[in-house]
This record gives sequence, C-alpha cells and structure tokens, in this order.
Amino acid sequence: MFITNTRFCRLMLAVIIITNVGCSAEKEKVSSIELSINQTKFGMYNGQEVSLFTLTNANDMTVKITNYGATVTNIIIPDKSGKLGSITTGFDNFESYFNDDYIENSPYFGGTIGRYASAMKNATFELNGENYNLDKNMGEHHIHGGSVGFDRQMWQAESITNDSYVAVKLTMISPDGDQGYPGTVNVSVEYQLNNNNELSIHYLADTDKATPLSLTNHTYFNLNGFKQNILDHKLQLSSDYYLKPDETNIADGTLVAVKGTVTDFNQSKRIGEAFTQLPMGFEHFYVFNNPQKALNKIATITEATSGRSLEVFSTEPSTLLYTGRYTSDNLAREDGTQYGQFKAFCIETSKYQNGPNIKGSPRTILKPSDKYDETTVFKLSW
Repeated sequence: MFITNTRFCRLMLAVIIITNVGCSAEKEKVSSIELSINQTKFGMYNGQEVSLFTLTNANDMTVKITNYGATVTNIIIPDKSGKLGSITTGFDNFESYFNDDYIENSPYFGGTIGRYASAMKNATFELNGENYNLDKNMGEHHIHGGSVGFDRQMWQAESITNDSYVAVKLTMISPDGDQGYPGTVNVSVEYQLNNNNELSIHYLADTDKATPLSLTNHTYFNLNGFKQNILDHKLQLSSDYYLKPDETNIADGTLVAVKGTVTDFNQSKRIGEAFTQLPMGFEHFYVFNNPQKALNKIATITEATSGRSLEVFSTEPSTLLYTGRYTSDNLAREDGTQYGQFKAFCIETSKYQNGPNIKGSPRTILKPSDKYDETTVFKLSW
C-alpha cells in the first residue's frame, strides 16, 4: 500500500494536480532531483588540473564556477519569453583568462577577491603598532589583494548535494606574508544554488594572527544579456551614505549623504539618469548600518526588455556599485558576446575600501579569537 501511495503522489506532482497534503514530502524529494552539479576539466594551471562546476536548478538556471580563483564564469537564466541567455561576464575557455587583452585590462571577471577587496592607499597599513607594506599593483597603491590575490590562485573544491541546494565549496590557505599581509588565513567560499533561483555565497575564515580581511565576489551583470549597455537598468539601493574618495580616488573615511543627489537610489530609478552629472558612471562605496550582520536586502535591479530582475542580500557593511567605466571594449565571450564600458554592473559587497586606514571601519580586522562569517545572496527572477 505504501508503494502505491508513493506512485500516486509522483503522478499527481507530474501533472501538477496536488490535492493531498500527504504528498508534500514527496514533492520536495522530486524537486531536489532537478538540482544537479557536474564537474568537468576546464584546463591546466601550473601543473594542476582546473575544474569547472556546473550547477543547475529546476527552473533552467545555470551557474558555472571554476576552482581557479573561485571564479563564477557564467550565469545563464531565461528571459520573460523563456529564452536562455548569459547575464554575466566571463569566458567559456580557461585560456581566455590569460589572453593579452584580459591581462592588460584586469577586470577580475567573477573572481573571489582577497585578502582585502578594493584599494589600500599607499599599499600600507598599521596594525597593533606595526607597519605592513603590501604589494603595489595599482601604481603606488594596493588593490584586490595584490598581484597574486585570491582570484589568481588555485582552490581545493568539493561538490555538495542535498535536498535544498547544490553547492561547490572551495578552500585555500593564505600563508603568513602573502602579498605582505600578516597571519596564516584558512578561507572557504561556498556557492549554493537552490530552486528559488538564489545563488548564495558564504565566506568563512580564521587566522592565527590579526589581519585585514575583506572578501567579495567580482561578478559583472547585464540583465539584458549584453544586447545593450546597462544604463536603462533600474536600480534601488538602500543606503543613505557613500564613502568619499580623496584625490587618489580612494576612500578617506568621510561619509557623503546621498539625499538630493544623483547618487541616491533609495527609490528605484534608471541608472543612466545619473550619467548627465556623472558621465563616467559609478565607482561608489555605499555603506549600510548593519552591526549585527543581518542578511538584509540591499539592492534590486530590474531590466524591462528581458523581464529579468536581481535582488541582492548581504550581511556586509558596504558595497561597491561599479558600472564598468574601465572595462575594455576588446573583451568578449568566445561566442561573440561583446563586453566593454558600461556594458555591465557590479554589486561588490565587502568591508570598507581602505578599511585598515580608516578609524572605526567595521569588521575590517580579523583576530585569532574571531571567525570571519559573511553571506551575500544573488536572487534572480524573470
């Protein structure tokens, strides 16, 4: 009798005629079968095999991630008519991440950034009475963890499958002195995809010595699939202040109120409206009052022609809104999808830019007694 009831539940689910609450457990089981993860060879790097992990859900959403740089290489979703399309920058061949145009432009497509996201002024900071000099990879300054940051290293990877999501967990050890930073840091990044079209990124880390740590994901989005630039995207971003940049374009800790300016996105509006006053677009660090590390909704981006939208949730105290002013027009996916200036945006959730040099910057320093534990979620719909 048990077998008969189970088959009946499956039949009822298949035709979407669910009249018995006793079928609910079986519905979850069938739904979980439609979540999948596949691992394939992506290339070779310094004698190590590079893998590509393809995560898919029941709604035709696909996320591709490689263990080189813990990098998102592609996110593919339908549009409102059901047509699938890529909505992120990246490449389908591993070798493309080493072509001359990409290396020269260095846009960090999809990479996991560390030890410290964004710029550090003069490539130096003081901690516990000691001065530390970092790798200078942006003129006299330091950016995105240095010349060999986390996005340019191999990570160990494992696949995870359960009833709620599929995931790839990537781990690495950053040794004491890496790019000039103190302490040995054990770090993991877990990408989870579920059937609610949520890509959750969970960062964990510990250290044996106090050190700055700010991890982010550097995925660039274009919800119309790169058919046009992103100026017609509408953005709502819940922040009242951004960090003022100094003459070097690096934050000095001063907060600037957005109210009454083109930088105010508390109400949804077209991104391109601000370009009349900001012709080079956005490279602004917006801040949030989130001392309890709640997973709050910080932004919603919509695009009318495709019907796609992106909601961003994060526990982080700030985010960079970047609209691709420096992205080279010479970059394209292998299928011809053209990238370039203002063709994509980033929502890079993280600690404050230049945080170790800003008094009171929240959660900038990880201590041996603490655990780094942050989450950002990209939720897509169409």
